[in-house]
Amino acid sequence: MRWSRQFIPTLREVPQEAEIPSHRLMLRAGLIRRLSGGLYTFLPLGLRSLRKVEQIVREEMDRAGALEILMPALQPADIWQRTGRLEAMGGVMFHIRDRQGRAMVLGPTHEEVTTLLAAQDIDSYRQLPRTFYQVQTKFRDEIRPRFGLMRAKEFIMKDAYSFDVDEAGVDASYEAMRAAYVRIFARCGLRTRVVEADTGAMGGRDSQEFMVLAEAGEDGVIDCPDCGYAANLERAEGRPPALPVVEGADGPSAEVETPGARTVEQVAAFLEVSPRQLVKTLIYLADDRPVAVLVPGDREVNEIKLQRALGAGRLALADEARIVEVTGAPVGFAGPAGLDLPKLADESLRGARGCVTGANRADAHRVRVDLARDAGALAYADLVFPCAGDGCPRCADGRLREERGIEVGHVFKLGTKYAEALGASVLDEGGRRRPPLMGCYGVGVTRTLQAVIEQRHDAQGICWPAALAPYPVGLLCLNTRDAACAAAADALYAALIDAGVEVLYDDRDERPGVKFKDADLVGFPLRVAVGERGLSRGVVEIRERATGVTDEAPPEAAAERIRTRLAELVAKESADGA
Repeated sequence: MRWSRQFIPTLREVPQEAEIPSHRLMLRAGLIRRLSGGLYTFLPLGLRSLRKVEQIVREEMDRAGALEILMPALQPADIWQRTGRLEAMGGVMFHIRDRQGRAMVLGPTHEEVTTLLAAQDIDSYRQLPRTFYQVQTKFRDEIRPRFGLMRAKEFIMKDAYSFDVDEAGVDASYEAMRAAYVRIFARCGLRTRVVEADTGAMGGRDSQEFMVLAEAGEDGVIDCPDCGYAANLERAEGRPPALPVVEGADGPSAEVETPGARTVEQVAAFLEVSPRQLVKTLIYLADDRPVAVLVPGDREVNEIKLQRALGAGRLALADEARIVEVTGAPVGFAGPAGLDLPKLADESLRGARGCVTGANRADAHRVRVDLARDAGALAYADLVFPCAGDGCPRCADGRLREERGIEVGHVFKLGTKYAEALGASVLDEGGRRRPPLMGCYGVGVTRTLQAVIEQRHDAQGICWPAALAPYPVGLLCLNTRDAACAAAADALYAALIDAGVEVLYDDRDERPGVKFKDADLVGFPLRVAVGERGLSRGVVEIRERATGVTDEAPPEAAAERIRTRLAELVAKESADGA
């Protein structure tokens, strides 16, 4: 393809809407254009790269034995009602009604639809295992779309669903998909980390995420460099340091006046103690029933862990009126002593004494609190987010560190939740009818494309891996007005096409500097420059974008040299990603 015939509206200025490097570069390099918040049009170069991600995904899904199907994006709302997810995920879904007034949703995912497919057409263990997948547009009504394709209202996802008759089968299907994901992201030139994750509204028991480590990542990743433990922040465990025990900790607790001090920072400063010496008492409503939750003053409640520990279907912080009702004090002054509520404390508070808590009256706190002595009946669970420096939950000496990540893939073991709700069952070898065990497996295709750019860019532009570049070779004619230069570039262009190389030929009547800048911005893995100076020495220049390594070759031998270099790049990038 000639540049003059392509549509590549590059931008010199950084768009104001773009917040992170990959978003800025996708706009500046002419890959996408914004329609409105969370909605983007793919331009020719962006679409070429997107299709390459999809092709890699399809090849690895097929290799793993999955079967491609295509399910409707528009789904009846009642099937979501049957699984209980219409309420759980209703806020993120687009809700519409057809002309008969039937409630419909635009699918953010397809567990319900694929389970109904299995209920209709899979009746025996002899038809299992089966894994179905699709590459399809999804819709989610994000409250705050941002970061371009990272959090959009409309996006492309590969979602797969496995059906097995027993635990051994679902374990095998899960491992096949996990291994396929490793290959997918390696072939895309991405360095990923597999981390433990929470199953959330999907349900099930085991879940892992594939994270691309990047400063712009929305997700926290906790890991231990000593033993390799890794989890996303929502799922991660840790061993926080013990609360400090101060002088006089064993004395009787006492109330002290703390006028106007209600936040951890205000109380710590007023009493001249460490924030970690404080114990926060938060009032939550679990299925509308109040419960007191105790955590160290320097830690935040992980509500996913809390909801799981309480076994609650719904969880929310109590409003101020309810807090006054159950504690007798305004917000900021609750404490465990004397509260006639179920009380749940974080594991790190076992044996805590010498603490500061609220006194259940305005402008007062209690000091020298021994939780075992003063707080009444307490249950304990892991309730907080871990922090960098906490002890590793898996090894004795490791210390956790925290990084940022972009989730590009997620694998789940779902169990029988959907099969039971939607009436899917099979006859096992003994003739008994049972629900199949399911797994689900997602790859954010559009997000993966942007994650590649987030991980592979520099100050000049995108550094595409050869496997995903819209055109892996950029051929630059540095002087189209010079007959010899134009003839040599035309001949090399024809030779590259004959060799099966995807090439974008910059045949514009522009200065060399403009062409070099655009080539770096768009990010051709190999840039081939045909200029008068090189031709006077009988060579063309071949430059690798990511490393800057430059090679020269005679024009008549350049096509084969370029084809070989590309094959080497693809192999190296895939190995580096793995």
